[in-house]
Amino acid sequence: MRFSRAASFGPIFGCDDAIFISFSIFPRRFQMYIFFHSKYFSYTGAAPDFEFSQLDMPALSSTMKEGKVVSWLKGEGDSVEAGEAIMVVESDKADMDVEAFEDGYIAAIITGEGETANVGAPVALIAANEADIPALKAYAATLSGAPTPAAPAPAAPAAATTAPKAVPKAASPASVNASAGGRVVASPLAKKMATEMGVDISAVVGSGPGGRITAADVQNAAAGGTPAKKAAPASPSKPKHIPAPGVIAATPTARALAKKAKLDLASIEGTGEFGRVTADDVRIATGEKKPVRKTAAPGAPAPIEMPEGLVPFTGMQRAVSNNMVATLDCPVFRASREIEMDAFNALYQSVKPKGVTVSALLAKAVAKAIEKHPIINSSFRPEGTFFNKDINIAMAVAIEGGLITPVLKYANERDVLELGENWKELVGKAKAGTLSPDEYNSGTFVISNMGMFGVSQFDAILPAGMGGILAVAGTQEYIVPDKQAVLGMKKISKMTVTLTCDHRQIYGADAAMFLKTLNDIMMNPAPLVK
Repeated sequence: MRFSRAASFGPIFGCDDAIFISFSIFPRRFQMYIFFHSKYFSYTGAAPDFEFSQLDMPALSSTMKEGKVVSWLKGEGDSVEAGEAIMVVESDKADMDVEAFEDGYIAAIITGEGETANVGAPVALIAANEADIPALKAYAATLSGAPTPAAPAPAAPAAATTAPKAVPKAASPASVNASAGGRVVASPLAKKMATEMGVDISAVVGSGPGGRITAADVQNAAAGGTPAKKAAPASPSKPKHIPAPGVIAATPTARALAKKAKLDLASIEGTGEFGRVTADDVRIATGEKKPVRKTAAPGAPAPIEMPEGLVPFTGMQRAVSNNMVATLDCPVFRASREIEMDAFNALYQSVKPKGVTVSALLAKAVAKAIEKHPIINSSFRPEGTFFNKDINIAMAVAIEGGLITPVLKYANERDVLELGENWKELVGKAKAGTLSPDEYNSGTFVISNMGMFGVSQFDAILPAGMGGILAVAGTQEYIVPDKQAVLGMKKISKMTVTLTCDHRQIYGADAAMFLKTLNDIMMNPAPLVK
């Protein structure tokens, strides 16, 4: 619903011109239009002596000193009706539509899109009769800020100075579109100019409503221009416009939200009226609102339904989360090394038929290296370094809904066959959820093996209370020089391991020597099965 009120305040300002102030209230926005409308026809200087209206830059707020034309919804030569929006103005507070106060024709646009004009400065001239457009264009050049028009054709002055006969009112869109029998739909001025300029009006493409040929179309044709043909709309549609370069059409709320979120409006695609950026467009860009999901095209595969919303932690997941947070208080460092795996892989292939797994064989190798570097098996205490007598290797296992670390106790003392059987039992209990606390809380050193997933290298987070954790990646093949090979090169397998240590009691040299010892054991693994 719309309420409007207009009043004339010309006598208050001591002038003959009528000053109209119009207020309009629409849902979700407030509009105020102020027009300095000239209807008294005696002017000094070069003012034309016929009826026309001058549209000035309105004061859209009490603090507004100047305004920028965001876009023109009507072009020169277009007909306008009272109450029809003809341009969008950006003030210091908001973007607002400006309406025409009377019927007429846009004769001259003085302030173009993206340009700024002071409040009260002329921005356009509206002719009451279409035949007066050329004269008003010439007059517009004498106004402040108006562009200088191109030199008119030789016959144009005669057309401007000759008093035209009664000009019929512009036909309604329905009558314009209803051209039958090949009749050319053109304005009277356009037909007259075409005759004077020798332009075949039947070959001119109209840019007016319903494809109507305007005077500007004839001038473009005479100058050699070929405007793109506009398809006649099947039904009346809302006016469209393309903003000038550098002009971004957006609602006031969208501008405020973009400024708060520090977003560039130019990077947001507008979905509002006339392509304006709306508040919802900004909320979608910030992630505050989800975009409307497009439906799949006929015959296309249905989209995969992804999980959505909060899923509460299980008891195990909450414990893992709390343990990870606790690690933030520990200062750590990391050291990585590549280890040749050919000998180790060959040993594994020989014991695999006996039920020995890679995890059991790897735990045995790490435990034997810890024997020579007991500091790696230690843990921090506020009073000093706590050395663990037993070497208990905890190995991370991913299970449904979490992570757990079954422990191979006394891994340095037991043979690999026993370790292999014990490990299969522990994994089975872990998956069934039947591990006892001693079977997953008694570790003194941790191994996290992701080699079976093809991971080439990764860092592991040191669990609270541990001195070290070894991250084991996958085995990869490399070509290296070899003087004894036929072609001087051979293929070897390497694995990258990364040791994370508590730097409060373990130092870099300790980690480096441990990794060197582990490399020596892996390259000569035969003692592991004795």
